[in-house]
Amino acid sequence: MIEQKTKRGVYLLPNVLTTFGLFSGFLSIILATKGQYLESAIAIFIAMLWDGLDGRVARMTNTQSAFGEQYDSMADMLSFSVAPALLMYFWQFEQIGKLGWIGAFIYTAAGALRLARFNTQIGVEDKRYFQGLPSPAAAALIAGMVWTKEFIGITPYDQYFVITSWIILVSAGVLMVSNIRYYSFKEVNFKGRASFKLLLSTILIIIVVTLQPSAILFIFFFVYTVSGLIITMIDVRKKRILKKNR
Repeated sequence: MIEQKTKRGVYLLPNVLTTFGLFSGFLSIILATKGQYLESAIAIFIAMLWDGLDGRVARMTNTQSAFGEQYDSMADMLSFSVAPALLMYFWQFEQIGKLGWIGAFIYTAAGALRLARFNTQIGVEDKRYFQGLPSPAAAALIAGMVWTKEFIGITPYDQYFVITSWIILVSAGVLMVSNIRYYSFKEVNFKGRASFKLLLSTILIIIVVTLQPSAILFIFFFVYTVSGLIITMIDVRKKRILKKNR
């Protein structure tokens, strides 16, 4: 019996992009420990860009691999689970003691569970939807909140912001491990032809984001987070109507 030799080596390009994303997440943590919270939040968004690129590059160049999938998952764990939790802890929660690090840990653990579940459902899940809030979207919600607040500065309502941010962080963690469906946008065909109006709309969106990136990004990911709850409510209502008609 002839044994097949295991292929050695890894595809360079997609894994280099994943490493850039991993570095961005690591840098976010370092910046958070130094009190550079705005820069730390931006580093998380940069990690999102690299995370979006590595998978697309792998598919376009036919360099997908099991190693790349696992490496990407490890990078996501640091950039979208650990980094946002530590950013929130050093930014707001350090002053509230145990409650602070408990909230940060809940988010971190939820992110790890979300990624583990996603890895076990590859090729099985409905590609139109994610099960639970995707960890990059949850991280963007947190980073967007930090970026927006740092831009606004001190307000008369800051005394309530610690508990508000704690609720948002923990809620994002709970949504990640929930069964709530979120649209994946995987059915959108970026390679096909599009209308001129769609191109103009895309350009307009980019211009608006550049005018006030912190607020626009936070609002976008907040709406996306809420959209899953709306989809669930609609599904529940449809099921109730079907039961009544039987």
